[in-house]
Amino acid sequence: MNKNVFTVLGMMSGTSMDGMDLALCRFWLEESGWQYEIVKAQTIAYSPGWQQKLAGAAKLSGIDLLSLHNQYGTYTGEKIRQFLAGEKEQPLLVASHGHTVYHQPERGITFQLGSGATIAAACNIDTVSDFRTLDVALGGQGAPLVPAGDAMLFGEYDYCLNLGGFANISFSHDGKRLAFDICPVNIVANDLAQRKGSAFDRDGLLGRGGQLIPALVNELNQLTFYTRTGPRSLGREWVEEAFMPLLERFNGPVEDLLRSVYEHMAIKLSECINAGRKGRVLVTGGGAFNRFLMELLREKSLSAIVIPDEDLVSYKEALIFAFLGLLRFRNEINCLSDVTGASCDSSCGVIHRV
Repeated sequence: MNKNVFTVLGMMSGTSMDGMDLALCRFWLEESGWQYEIVKAQTIAYSPGWQQKLAGAAKLSGIDLLSLHNQYGTYTGEKIRQFLAGEKEQPLLVASHGHTVYHQPERGITFQLGSGATIAAACNIDTVSDFRTLDVALGGQGAPLVPAGDAMLFGEYDYCLNLGGFANISFSHDGKRLAFDICPVNIVANDLAQRKGSAFDRDGLLGRGGQLIPALVNELNQLTFYTRTGPRSLGREWVEEAFMPLLERFNGPVEDLLRSVYEHMAIKLSECINAGRKGRVLVTGGGAFNRFLMELLREKSLSAIVIPDEDLVSYKEALIFAFLGLLRFRNEINCLSDVTGASCDSSCGVIHRV
């Protein structure tokens, strides 16, 4: 292999719990900057058993949580080994985001399930994991982490918008990279769709068929999180404590709730985009496949909404965590204090060598 080409496997598990994303990626450095290629990618759906384990992880005792931490690490490593079976090109390392169980940076707490040591042991590949805790220890939000990758890999876009469990955006302003979480997306939409027996709202059809509840949209828009400025991030805890109770109070048909939630999402997303200069917005993540939500966003946005090929839509976060893992392996900055609010930039992630 060319010594200037680095092959890394990125792993990402989002809060929507639809599955584990694996992306085998190549990176190389040219005069113009870092380049990338997604060699192979796959989403491994969680079984009902694993969905139940992940959903209940936050309520486990300390010793049971540590046990699940190791079990999930072994499970991840085994899935990686199966994914790579028969591949001539083996990765230099695995970069695992893991699955977030706790994210309360204001209390100095963040925990991503999936022990890097057990991942490395199960797949026999050096593994970088635990990307968030150093930044939190330095006073940061520990999120979002993708802006460093956005800046180096997708600098031709004015904004990088990811619509996963939560929406986050990153962009350059006055020579600095700015980024923050905007609002919940799939973590709420999937929950509502599942009440109708669907894993998710395909193309936004359920929401398209609903009636808008203006009073609900107004109350969602006024949640106190949206008044915060500077680095800010969202977690499942906020959704359960602040967002979902409003939906339960209105208690309308699922279709009406979805229609209203999509309106709220489009308002908050477009507010962030329209506050800056006009340009091109790269939209990725599962929410980019929601045609109705994308129609609402295009109606409200002053910038061009660009949805790339399906692999990049689905696996951009896994790609970027592969890249962040490579930067960590090279002892280079992969976490930006301008974004997270930490006291300094850092090279985040714990390396487990085998």
